Amino acid sequence: YLDALAEQNLKLVAVTETHIHADFVSGSRELANVTGAKLYLSGDGDSDWQYGFAKEATILHNGDTFDVGEVRIQALHTPGHTPEHMTFLVTDTPVGNEPIGALTGDFIFVGDVGRPDLLERAAGMAGTMEKGARQLFASIREFKKRPDYLQIWPGHGAGSACGKSLGSMPQSTLGYEKLFNWAIAEENEDAFVREVLAGQPEPPAYFAKMKYINRDGPAPSPTTLPPPLDSSAFKRAKGPIIDTRTTSEFALGHLRNSINIPHGKSFLKYAGSLLPYDQDLFFIGGVSEHDRRTLARELSLIGIERIAGVIPASALSEDLITVDETTVDKVASGGAAAILDVRARSEFEAGHLPNAINIPVGELPQRLDEVPRGEVVVHCQGGTRSAIAASILQQSGRDDVSNMLGGFGEWDRKGLAVERRNGKE
Repeated sequence: YLDALAEQNLKLVAVTETHIHADFVSGSRELANVTGAKLYLSGDGDSDWQYGFAKEATILHNGDTFDVGEVRIQALHTPGHTPEHMTFLVTDTPVGNEPIGALTGDFIFVGDVGRPDLLERAAGMAGTMEKGARQLFASIREFKKRPDYLQIWPGHGAGSACGKSLGSMPQSTLGYEKLFNWAIAEENEDAFVREVLAGQPEPPAYFAKMKYINRDGPAPSPTTLPPPLDSSAFKRAKGPIIDTRTTSEFALGHLRNSINIPHGKSFLKYAGSLLPYDQDLFFIGGVSEHDRRTLARELSLIGIERIAGVIPASALSEDLITVDETTVDKVASGGAAAILDVRARSEFEAGHLPNAINIPVGELPQRLDEVPRGEVVVHCQGGTRSAIAASILQQSGRDDVSNMLGGFGEWDRKGLAVERRNGKE
């Protein structure tokens, strides 16, 4: 944002957000502080979900407006995904006095709506998800009265854990969503509640942490770089060791006491699910200033700040172990190995290997005692999660672990036997 302002010679006058986020540490408070812009936050919702730093902001209630130049922003209270959620109607006042579009945040997506179960399933607020689902139904019923031409600008697209079937288009119109969005078309409240709560993916474990960080006020972004370490300093490390190399590089040789979280597109998802927030963390990966700055900045987005040091993989030379790999065909031919499926429950129920055990990878460190003794074959959909899981098992002292290359996707493509929720196929 700061770079964009400088490039365009613009002044930031207003910062806002639709709701208290669960997926990343919000930058709204810090951005307002460093630019001098006014911060606008929702004041609607119940007492448990009011901003802890509300005194620093202008509080918005349903129907309130603020102007950014000649653009008018109107706040609509649209609870459901969260109790305090706001949608922002955008009006270009020189052109007309009716909104052209709506910034819907996690309220209405392309093809779906925001999940109402996160307060219960992620933040531990028991008994809130059905109430949220009914609030969401009421919010949709009211919002769908608006003109079909209203543009919809959602906060997420396909792949987000904040919904279950988000479309990949970055925007839509209310008219189009009335035709093709199941949630807007559903007229029966009880049917809506059943459908919106069914099949939601397990929220990453760090979502609960994010909720409270963003409610109470996130800390400023880190200003210091994690230090580079030599091999002698690394041997004295007292804390979790995370190897950020690719799964194939890790498999060829790694420290037993490390776990593998590849520095790819899902790095933060798995880091947030598997790493502690209250311990010093040590990383194996790039040690250039750029690499260390990138690592610190990315982890700060999910509230992980305690990076004690980084060492290059080239410095690893002693006591390395490997990850055994096996193929779909070998597993299909039978054997005594237990099959551990580390995909999400919804994926497992949709189809899995016969007699497989399901422990989602984010839950594995707490459920190691449920993994049978003896040889274990680990798999996921394609290979990343199973590689992470194999590293967790090895770190716990297991040497009888192998990773099934290609995962369930390859198994299914070969037409091999699959069990589904309602029986075998």
